[in-house]
This record gives sequence, C-alpha cells and structure tokens, in this order.
Amino acid sequence: MSVEVILPKLGNSVESSIISTWLKAPGESVTEGEPLCVVETDKSTMEVVSTASGVLLQQLVQVGDDVLVLAPIARIGAPHEAIVPAAPDAAKPIQPQTEPIQLAHPSPSKNGPAPSEGHLGVFQTAQPAAQEKTAISPRARKLAQASGIDIAALTGTGPGGRIIERDVQSARAITSSGTRRVGEDVRLTPVAQAMVASGAYVAPERGSGPSGRITKQDLTPIDAPSPMPDKEIARPAATLATSPVASTPLAGVRRLIAERMRASLQTTAQLTLNASADARAMLAYRKTLKASDETLGLREVTINDLVLLAVAKTLPRFPDLNATLNDGLLARHSAVHLGFAVDTPRGLLVPVIRDADGLSLRALAEAARSLAGAARDGKLAPDHLSGGTFTVSNLGQFGIESFTPILNVPQVAILGVGSVTLKPVEASVGDSGGKGDDEGQGEVMFVPHLGLSLTIDHQAVDGAPAARFLQALVRSLANFELMLAL
Repeated sequence: MSVEVILPKLGNSVESSIISTWLKAPGESVTEGEPLCVVETDKSTMEVVSTASGVLLQQLVQVGDDVLVLAPIARIGAPHEAIVPAAPDAAKPIQPQTEPIQLAHPSPSKNGPAPSEGHLGVFQTAQPAAQEKTAISPRARKLAQASGIDIAALTGTGPGGRIIERDVQSARAITSSGTRRVGEDVRLTPVAQAMVASGAYVAPERGSGPSGRITKQDLTPIDAPSPMPDKEIARPAATLATSPVASTPLAGVRRLIAERMRASLQTTAQLTLNASADARAMLAYRKTLKASDETLGLREVTINDLVLLAVAKTLPRFPDLNATLNDGLLARHSAVHLGFAVDTPRGLLVPVIRDADGLSLRALAEAARSLAGAARDGKLAPDHLSGGTFTVSNLGQFGIESFTPILNVPQVAILGVGSVTLKPVEASVGDSGGKGDDEGQGEVMFVPHLGLSLTIDHQAVDGAPAARFLQALVRSLANFELMLAL
C-alpha cells in the first residue's frame, strides 16, 4: 500500500513552503531518510526526506508550487502499485481515498428534494460556506488588516477552509491588478499571482489548470504604454524597435521578501536618526586583536562583530528599543536576541544570535560567523531566523556612509551601520601635540568616524529615547575598551 510523504513543519512561523527542486523522479527508487526534494521559505532552504522506502509513484506538487505545511507532496509505494489520482489542488491537504458510492435514485432536479444523508457520497465532507470563512491564521489576519482587505470576502485554502497568509497575498495581488474583485472564487498559482501583481499581465476568467486554476501560461501580457511625445528622448527608430527588455516576475523567495518589506512600511511609522561615532578606539582594538596569539581565536573578529557587541551591551539600558510590537501589544524583552542582516544568493536573511548581551566578544563573533555561513549555504533552520528583538544591518563594506534601514517587524528598532570615513573635528589640547591653549584653538583635524542610522517605529518609540540610545551607543564605540570592562 502506498504511503504519502507530507511537507513537514519547518519552523514555528512557517505556514507554507515553495517546492524548489525535485531530487527524485517518478519511477525512481527511494529509501527512507533519503532526500526527496528541496523546499524554500522566505528564510531558508531545506531538504525534505522520504518517510518510507520504495518507488516514487507520484509527485503531488510541482516545482514552484507554494504548498501548505503538513500537506501531501508525494506518494511512495511498490514498483507496480497503481497510482491514485491527485487532488485538484495540491496545496490543500488531500483527503483519503474512499470507495465510490452509487446513488440509489436519479439525481434530483433543480427544484426537487435533496438526496438523503446516506446518499451524499463524497459530498458529506463539504463544509458550509459560512464556516469556511470563520477560521483565519493570526498572520493572515494581521496582513489583511494592514492591507485593508475584508476578511469576510476571502476564500480560505488552508485545512478545513482556513484562511492563511497566502490567501491574503493572493487577494492583494488580484486587487492591485484591477482585473478581479476580492472574494471571487478564483485561484492563481504563486507565479501567476506575482505576474498579475506586476501590472504587466491580465488573468482570464478561468484557467487551464485543475478546477480552473490560473497558471502563468493562461496570462496575457499588457502592452506597455507609449511615452509622452514631449517627454521622449530622441533615439533612432531602429533602436526603439530592437532594444531588448527583460521582464522577470517576482516569484519564490524574492516575492516573499517583497511582501515582508512592503508590509513593514505599511504597518509602521518609521523614523530614522543619523549619527557618527569616533572609530579610533575601535580600530585600535581590532588592530590589537589581529596581532594577538592565534590560539586565542580573536584574529578573525571583524568591525561588525565589535559593533554587534557594543549594541548587545548597550541595549539592556534602553528596554524601549529592545522590544517588539504585535497587535497593539508592546513587549519589552529582558534578553537581547540580536539579528544581523546577511547578504545571500537567495536574498536578504537575518539570523538571530540568542542572548547576545551575555556573550563574550569571542563567543559572539563565532556565533555570527557560524550563522552567516549557514545562511549563505542555505542550511539555516527557520527557527534561527525568528525571535529577534533588535537588528543590525551593515553596508559599510560597500562604502555606504548612511542609509535608511527598514524595520524587521515586529521589532521596533533597527540599526544601520555605514563605512568608516574621515570627519573634521576641532583639535583638543591633547590632539594638537601638546600645544598651549592659545596655539591649539581653532585647529581642525580629521578623525575616522563610523556612520550609524537608527530606524524606529514611532508608534512604540519616541524620538528622544531613540536619540538617547544612539548617543549611548556612540559613547560605547568611542570608548570601546572601557565598554568591555562593564
């Protein structure tokens, strides 16, 4: 008898995953524990292993499908076992197969009596429409409220008709395209949703997929509007006709990241404060570390590690910044779970260093290095990317002096770190080489400074408390060795 392989729950906050690659084709042998396919969320990439040994009889979902956790994705069985047809929508949990039930009487007419309960067959599992719309996941509810979407108008595709985050995202894509009304019983594949949401494609009334599901092949491209004549820059006609245009719809992880960024800006009141910190003490300390005994394991400590340590040691004095805002409830955290942005081939990921305020510099640097490596290799567990209370994003290596980081909701603050640049400051008596007060006045010297940009959610944090934290952080970095003694 065949066995269904279900998509496992990959983390507490993961509702669905996208099928990235199938590692086994139908008809191939597979053993229990052997990787079957690769799936990805907005946070990580992981392999799904087979839960049985035998032959892969059927792939119940395709590459690119966004599949609910705990839903069947494949069927394993004996080599010559018959394949049972898949359910129309593989993203929904597939119901167990039952023997067909023959109706004892002809089908009733439109105005005739309904068949008795004993002759309902597979329709016995149908749920009333009102019940299908009552259940909704917390994440879906929050996204719907932030997007101004009427929950009562949504059709759930989750277990038992539950409305999940994907349903709200689909409604947003349909609404933005102007081709559908929220609440119509139309389903688009994730790729089709992204293409329609881009405004470059129009969806038909019914698709060619199972149960009329609309796929990317069903979409019709919209001709780009011609530019205004008085605004057009004169170019040869041949160039206008032959210039290639590469259009790629947001899909997969990129689409999920886009949704998170847009939701962050739509649901928060973001304000950014800029400052710079005297970097001389920090640079001198790092120089000492690079020349230290190799057995101490401190030579690989980076400037970013030093900043992370300063943030972790400073935050406990400012609980308003080490906080999260969920559904109007502000939670101030006693421990610092420090997230830090990592650029990966799949996009931006934010691993979290747990209890960073209690770690030594060496332990924190090792944790950051290990998590960043796992993120770039696509081997980071989803739970390593959740639960953060504050985030640091560093673009200094690219020469960026300051920028406006976007909040990693539900966190209420994020620190952007820029490059080290020379800043003119008035020379003090000590800096002027021992000159007298009269000789040292008015002289200017250039001192390396580290650019800092703090974005806060003004719903939860006022400007003054944020400025005090940024001021304290500047002092911690300027007096780095003293900060280590605290």
